Order: sequence, then structure tokens, then C-alpha cells
Amino acid sequence: MFLTITTTGSGGTPATDLGFLLHKHPEKAQVFSTSYGDAHVFYPEASEQRCTAALLLEVDPVALVRRGKGKGRGGAPDSALGQYVNDRPYAASSLLAVALRTVFASALRGVCDARPERAAQPLPLRIEIPAVPARGGAALVRRLFEPLGWAVEAEPVELDERFPAWGESRYVRLALEGELRLSVALRHLYVLLPVLDDAKHYWVSPDEVDKLLRMGDGWLAAHPEQRLITSRYLARRWSLTRQATERLELARLAEADDSEAGELDNAVDEEVDTEEKPLPLAVRRREAILAELREAGASRVLDLGCGQGQLVGALLKDPRFTEILGVDVSSRALGEARRRLRLDRMGEQQSSRVRLVQGSLTYTDARLKGYDAAVLSEVVEHLDLPRLPALEYAVFGSARPSTVVLTTPNVEYNVRWETLPAGHARHADHRFEWTREEFRSWAERVAGRYGYGVRFVPVGPEDPEVGPPTQMAVFTLTTKEVTTA
Repeated sequence: MFLTITTTGSGGTPATDLGFLLHKHPEKAQVFSTSYGDAHVFYPEASEQRCTAALLLEVDPVALVRRGKGKGRGGAPDSALGQYVNDRPYAASSLLAVALRTVFASALRGVCDARPERAAQPLPLRIEIPAVPARGGAALVRRLFEPLGWAVEAEPVELDERFPAWGESRYVRLALEGELRLSVALRHLYVLLPVLDDAKHYWVSPDEVDKLLRMGDGWLAAHPEQRLITSRYLARRWSLTRQATERLELARLAEADDSEAGELDNAVDEEVDTEEKPLPLAVRRREAILAELREAGASRVLDLGCGQGQLVGALLKDPRFTEILGVDVSSRALGEARRRLRLDRMGEQQSSRVRLVQGSLTYTDARLKGYDAAVLSEVVEHLDLPRLPALEYAVFGSARPSTVVLTTPNVEYNVRWETLPAGHARHADHRFEWTREEFRSWAERVAGRYGYGVRFVPVGPEDPEVGPPTQMAVFTLTTKEVTTA
């Protein structure tokens, strides 16, 4: 990635003052280590009349993959290759934005002890970047930069100059000219380069809202494309986008009212916690499962993959469930379940309702037959996909309870988890996570093969774009015979 910043001198203000403002000497070529490669700063020209500083970022694709640590979903070979073969080393993106912040940190803050008056003054600037990914084309580039006082040259790059019929790529050659303070110009680039790319190489966490508002101070609130900038910069995470939008609007209202934002945002007494605490997803999931078991009229229940016994404990609290069998392949988990449930201290009547046994769900087991209902809560995603048919037959073909309640994560919802790194599964042992369409297709196929009907129930807050965090299928036996279709 390559970027140049050029300014000109006039009168008693030499262009080489740019070196003071960037805190990089024009007579030196310097190298700075970043998490994803080396950043080089040098000056192709440096005279009193004209001075150009260049930033060259050499991205190490292997370091980019290793730092990301994302295994991706599905493990397809082309996806794995795509981690290494991409445009990241060449096209300006969030990688270049982070390099700007790393290499020119003082300049971004507008700090220059040697030339404080120059740091506070607008400079004639020309910024050039040979390749910028622009999802929206040259028109979007102009919509983003022109309201900020830049004269914009955005020339689309052809896919191949030898074959003009192939058309244009999504990249532009970008040149910006204007008179702005250097710190303001760098902040524009820091925010808008990832916006143009519409992607970030790192997980967008809640502190990105503070970065956006800090870098956008003085220009973002009034920008006509504020919503687009905010949404793209925050990787379209609606909760963070809403938070940023509300804070920008509060700042705008405070400025109009000639007051501090804190004076307006005083509706809540911080000494009193008035916010209702959200119900944990695990609790919602258990409540949804119990509701389906009650609706089915089940009294004898299998908890397949019972883990440490949380659902077994919830079942024991309801006397309608007269017989509960918890099954898990892990003896350690079963030991923890016995400890949590206090089976050794349980009364005889209560203890007669529950058994915990070790077993594999990919093998038929006579102990599982004859039950009203079976629960597979957050279990299937821990199996390798080739072993899933064995579980299907063991549960639906051999045990054949009248009702099967099955839950699994909705991978589409993962983008809403603010603490989950991009590309990661929710648990290190998850072998896959399904989209809603993938889950529905699998469940309908299993139901049709083994003589069940199936319906789908969302669990947790349902997002209009990506659905609920947990997806649940409720299978109901419709025929006594197993079909092989």
C-alpha cells in the first residue's frame, strides 16, 4: 500500500515544515513495525518550495492470517486460499488506516512542539493513493470527501488495460487537494479509507465507537453521509451504529444549545440502576425447551448431551417430569453434574426420578428407547459433519421418542456478539455453525426421512436482519415406521 502527502511552501514557511508536523525527518528513511508488516516513511522530494512524504506499507499476508486466527466456517479450500491470495497488500484499507495511526500518532492529534503555529494552520495539501477499493465507485468517493473541502480526483481502474471490454474494477486512483490542517486531513483518511473498502481486517469492538467519534470530531456530525460512514466504519453492527448515531445527535443538540452533552443527557440518575438486566441466553434457551416439553405433555425425558446438568436440574424442579435420563460421553461432565445436582444428598423420591449415564450419541443404545421426548440442546454442532448421520439414526431412527427438541447456534447472529472476534465460532469445540437456511434444510430432511413433522422456533431476541441467536427445531413423530427415502 502506498500513500503520498505533498505540500508547498510560500514566503517564510518552507514546505519542509511537513517533516516537523509528521515528526519524521525529510533526510531519513525510517521503518516502523506494525502487527501486519513494516511501514516505511521517506521523502521522494524535500525542498522549501515542495515537499512530499511517502508511506509504504508492506503487508505480510501470513502475519495477517495468523493475527486474525479465524478458522472461518466450513473450512472450504477456496476460503482457506482466500486468506492468503487477496488485495490486502496492495489496496488502501483499514490496514493503511491503522498504519497512519501508528506511524503518525502525534500528527493525528495535531501536536507539534517545534512548529505549533503550523500545526494549527491549514496547509495546501495533495494526497495521492494509487489503489483504493471503493464499494460505490468514484461517485461515492466524491460524496464522502467533497463535503469536507477536498477537490477529488477518483479515476476508476480498469480490470485489464489490454481488455477494456472487461470493464472497471472496484478500485480507484485517488487524489485529494485542499487547504486543511494536517491533523484533520489524516483523520479524514483514518475514518474514510475503511468506509470506502466497507470492511475491516480486525474485529469491531465497542471501543471503535469512541475511536470514530474522536477521529470524526468537528466534521462527522454534520456530514451528509453520516449514517453511511457510521454504519460502514462500525462494520454494520447495528447496536454500535445506533450508539454512535445517538452520541453524534446529542453532540449536535448540545452545540446548538451552547451547552455540554452531559447537561442534556441527564435523564438517568447514575446512583440508581434503573436498567432492566437482560435475561442470559442460556436461561432463555432452557425456558423455551421446558415450554415445548410441557406443550408436548412429556413426562419421561432424555437430555442427550446433558453436560454439567443445568437442564436436568431445571427438569427436576417440575414434578410433571417423572423420569429424566441424562446422557453424556464425558465422564468428567457427568461427575460435575452429579456434584451440581447433589445426587448423593437427594431424597429417595427425588433421586428415583433421575439417572445420569455415560454414552455416545452416535451409537444406538437400548437405554434410550421408550421415552416421551428427547432434548439435544447445543449438541449437534460439537460433532464432525460426517458423524451427524449416525446421531440422526441413533435418535430419530432407533430411540424414536415422540418429541425431539433440538437447539443450535445461528451463525448469522454471530456478527451481533460484540466480544466475538470475526470469523470465530461461539465455542472452540464447535465443528460447524449453521445459517437459518442450512438448519432448516437439515431438519426438514431428517424429519422426512424418519417420519417426523418439524417446526421452527426462534430463541432469544430476534434481529430483523440476522434472526435470533439460537434456532430451535421441534420434531413430532407422525409415523411409527422408519422410511429410507
